[in-house]
Amino acid sequence: MALIPNIIFYVLIFLSVYAQVFFLVTFLENRKKIVIRNGKTKLSKYETVTVVVPCWNEERTIYKTIRSLLALNYPQDKLKIFLIDDGSTDGTWNIIRKFEKYPNIKIFQKENGGKYTALNLGLEHSETDFFGALDADTVADPESLIRIMSYFEGDKNIMAVVPSVTVYNPKNFIQNAQEAEYHMGVYTKKMLSFLGAINVTSGPLTIFRRKVFDDLGPYQHGHNTEDMEIAYRMQKNNYKIEHCNDAFVYTNTPSTIMKLYKQRLRWVYGFINNTVDYRDVLLKKKYGNFSLFTLPTGVISILALSYLFGRVIYDLINFLHLKFITFNTVGWNLSVKNYNFDLFFINTNSYVFLVFLIYLFVIFGIIFGRRMSKGKWVLSFNMIYFLVVFRFLAPFWFLKAMYNTILKRKPAWR
Repeated sequence: MALIPNIIFYVLIFLSVYAQVFFLVTFLENRKKIVIRNGKTKLSKYETVTVVVPCWNEERTIYKTIRSLLALNYPQDKLKIFLIDDGSTDGTWNIIRKFEKYPNIKIFQKENGGKYTALNLGLEHSETDFFGALDADTVADPESLIRIMSYFEGDKNIMAVVPSVTVYNPKNFIQNAQEAEYHMGVYTKKMLSFLGAINVTSGPLTIFRRKVFDDLGPYQHGHNTEDMEIAYRMQKNNYKIEHCNDAFVYTNTPSTIMKLYKQRLRWVYGFINNTVDYRDVLLKKKYGNFSLFTLPTGVISILALSYLFGRVIYDLINFLHLKFITFNTVGWNLSVKNYNFDLFFINTNSYVFLVFLIYLFVIFGIIFGRRMSKGKWVLSFNMIYFLVVFRFLAPFWFLKAMYNTILKRKPAWR
């Protein structure tokens, strides 16, 4: 009976290692294409861009978000900013109104309908050839937009460009763990860009050609992950998505375990259900690496973490059960015997080596993502925080997301 669980275990470990090796090979083949620009960027032509800021109860962060847009190194007459209050119940609207006299800013107030409805309101009023959004808890780097637009200038086939998202001013170990995760995300996103396999056009300052929405329709609910759903739709229609690794935006992240849990539950639930919605794309060669690599890798990650978590719990219960039997049989034995370390007792099973290899690949991704984000090849305690926090917490939101999917329970936004 133990044979089948062991087979499942080794298959999942092998596939996880394969995915990491695939990323590494992609990196080695394309490393010379990774450009990190310093200083100001210039374009031969400045296209007019509309940036929508959808807001719902963001009175603490919205002011900095708007000021960061006004500070962009981009001609203000070529930048249209729409501030859309999606039925906030705090002081968000009062803050937005302070900017209504700026010539390139328009403000809107509507009943709460969800982020995608606010974005679609912006689409309805936009008249520019380029359209994007900036989350109301995010600050844009002054060079971010112009660097993104340089990609469109260089390739007319590019339909969307995604920036690098990092953590804004982390203050505790939960946010420090997320900073390491976001650094790894910069590395991962760039590798997926090389593969033509990006699956999320993230909310913070992804810029689209208007043609995307004219051809494919407006934003959809997408299980509260509209930025993922539109990426799936684009990939299904072979629309090119790129990642601008040196365009930085800084997002406020959850500061507590419970807030992090709720956010990731929504993200994983969105991934599972968008993948189910687009299941006809899965493992179809005509949809490229998005279909053959990104989606299967995501599914395998969920299954692997959930299975490994279940196995750890089972082994722990079995261990405690055996100790309980031992206690009932011989009682407590608190004597301490002399112990000499012997290399013979080191576990040399192949799976231990494979798990260790996976961690090495993850650490490399974090380090290189940090290099692309901060220009530093520096080890950080944040990596330890990440490995500890996500190793123990991630299975909970993965399992809960699967449970919610089976029972058709939608997670809350916050």
